[in-house]
Amino acid sequence: MSLYSIVVPVYNSEHTLEELYTRIKNTFDNTINEPFELILVDDGSKDKSFEKMQELRERDRRVKIVQMAKNFGQHPALLCGFSFVKGDFVITMDDDLQHPPEEIPKLINVMNERDDVDVIIAKYEGRHHGLIRRLGTRLSVYATSKMLHKDKDLEITSFRLIRRFIVDAILGMNVRLPQIGNLLVSTSNRIINVPVKHDARKYGKSGYTFSHLVHELVHDIISNSAFPLIVIRDLGIISFIISIILAIYYLIKYFTLGTPVEGFTTLVLLITAFSGLILLGIGVIGQYLMNILDEARKMPNYTIRKKDID
Repeated sequence: MSLYSIVVPVYNSEHTLEELYTRIKNTFDNTINEPFELILVDDGSKDKSFEKMQELRERDRRVKIVQMAKNFGQHPALLCGFSFVKGDFVITMDDDLQHPPEEIPKLINVMNERDDVDVIIAKYEGRHHGLIRRLGTRLSVYATSKMLHKDKDLEITSFRLIRRFIVDAILGMNVRLPQIGNLLVSTSNRIINVPVKHDARKYGKSGYTFSHLVHELVHDIISNSAFPLIVIRDLGIISFIISIILAIYYLIKYFTLGTPVEGFTTLVLLITAFSGLILLGIGVIGQYLMNILDEARKMPNYTIRKKDID
């Protein structure tokens, strides 16, 4: 028999934790018939989520609970949970009930049948995300496929089944502000999608606002590629070539037709445009330097405030 470790980041989910636990318990006890541990990581919730986690812990010792000192984000919370797993396989899922625990057997059955697969990522059927979240996901999938040279048809979601050695490899990486999906793609190319149901959110609304998605996308791009620097380099080369062509054009026009060089407005617009590009380039380079500084500081990805784990 295999032990399954289920890691769930928790943020303001006091209304969903009871149902989430009950459905996971019923699925493993009545359908899968395999032992499990449920690791709940409170990511600085502002409601009574941690009190509910303590209540579940008292009721069932298979529930392990961790409280982080502040809101570090979903990926650091997962990394925190990974450090406490004991299972042969690790399952990650959200706390909002949009990932049905009843779909876990689908992932496990495929993993048992496919010894050549290291990671199974759920592919949602009938995705119940808002327009902004769907657009953000598509942009992220496209950017990740370009940066990490992964299959463009492979969807990265937060509902996953991972072999333990992959999780151990991720824990061995010293990465500032990790993105678990990117780390999985960097660790193994034996990753497949399995279609599962995706339920509608019962309570509240997603914390992934447009600005949050843009911030994550920019962070992904800068942390995993030199694409912005390459774009700025190419713009500089193109601008230089255009300037040479224009210079030759105006010289020929001046000596053959005697046309004086005019265009004060054009000159101002060009100066303004290229000044903006220069400032953009400085900003991008500055962001890279800040990332290097953050890595050099060795700041922790999370801080644990309390834990109750055997």
